[in-house]
Amino acid sequence: MYYDVLMTDEDRAIRQEVRQFVRDEVSSDFVRAMDREEIKYPREFVQKLAARNLLGLRFDKKWGGRGLKWTSEVAAEEEVGILGTALGCAFVMPSIVGEALHTFGTDEQKERFLHPILQGKLISAEALTEPRGGSDFFGATSRAVLDGANFVVNGQKRFVVGAAEADLFLVYCRTNFDEKSHKSNRISALIIERGPGVKAEYIYGLMGTRGGGTGRLVFRDVRVPKENLIGEFNGGGLVFNQMMIPERMTSAAASLGAARAALEVAARYSDRRHAFGQPIRNFQAVSFMVADAITRLDAARGLVYLAARSVDVGAPNSRRLVSEAKKFCTDTCWEVTNKAMQIMGGIGYTDVYPIERMVRDARLSQIWTGTNEVMSLLIQHEYYNEALKGKRDTRDVEKDALNVDEAEKCFTDEDMWRVHEA
Repeated sequence: MYYDVLMTDEDRAIRQEVRQFVRDEVSSDFVRAMDREEIKYPREFVQKLAARNLLGLRFDKKWGGRGLKWTSEVAAEEEVGILGTALGCAFVMPSIVGEALHTFGTDEQKERFLHPILQGKLISAEALTEPRGGSDFFGATSRAVLDGANFVVNGQKRFVVGAAEADLFLVYCRTNFDEKSHKSNRISALIIERGPGVKAEYIYGLMGTRGGGTGRLVFRDVRVPKENLIGEFNGGGLVFNQMMIPERMTSAAASLGAARAALEVAARYSDRRHAFGQPIRNFQAVSFMVADAITRLDAARGLVYLAARSVDVGAPNSRRLVSEAKKFCTDTCWEVTNKAMQIMGGIGYTDVYPIERMVRDARLSQIWTGTNEVMSLLIQHEYYNEALKGKRDTRDVEKDALNVDEAEKCFTDEDMWRVHEA
């Protein structure tokens, strides 16, 4: 069930360590308080993780990480995913914001920001979406105008997890105002620390993923030192594209944990619940739902591990696989949590069991970090690039057709003209 056969000893060790943390260090009272929104942001949870050196597992030990592979990180994320999307997001945010700092930041920026993030001394958040933007990321209208030694930032970002309490934000702003410039060369990535001019003006009431302090940020004449620029000026597109790897890998991996937990609750219930003189697991309508759910979950886990391995080795198709993993795993989580509720019947729709919260949480995972429709767009684009370009070294099965030489094929306009001339 946990693809142990594909895991290294290092992968298994970190999984067990995180599993123990999730089991013993996070109380049910805390999880329930999160869902009741009695907690603005789980800072205590992040600090506990930091105390055990469980944040930013992939990053260099010099900055507080462990130097692990992606395969180890996704194993850890699945275990944390059991706790729900809000705590899962708190766990992975140092990995997401840290990716920008670790890959593009200077040593001074890593010492100033990354190291304390991984120590739990600073809470980080990313600010991507704008009120008029959504998936149109490169259409950002938040502005950062260079004024001497500082950028002056004005604009808004919304759906920022951690808006309520984060100490710093990774923010993408328009810095190139030439309308003829390529869209990916119009933005820059900045670290903006909470301070004058930075305000969380609205905290959203969410269907699920509660207790993470998700809100709308407003920047009014915020002065940001030039030293807080991450990567190149007008080079925010490169930072964003790199950050989409941890954004989507973490969503995929954490979804596995949530789906797994929901299915286990439903399976145990189906073994205890009796109807017509026998456990309901004996009825094909129930047992086949369990079979379908676990099959999809195992397939999803295999795809996550494949995507993780592809990123670790720098495979050319890793971008497509990461997008596939995000799409397939979050869709699987939605399907499995709903099947779990169906297996449990009416009691699953109440708050007597955690299934209803899991369903509420799962719905967001199909939307954030790029909707699954955007994932489909990326997947087909990358696949066409792979399928139509480069030298083919596999069998050309088109030649196996009975009437391979027939003219009734799909021609270009130029081909059709040649046929007509002949």
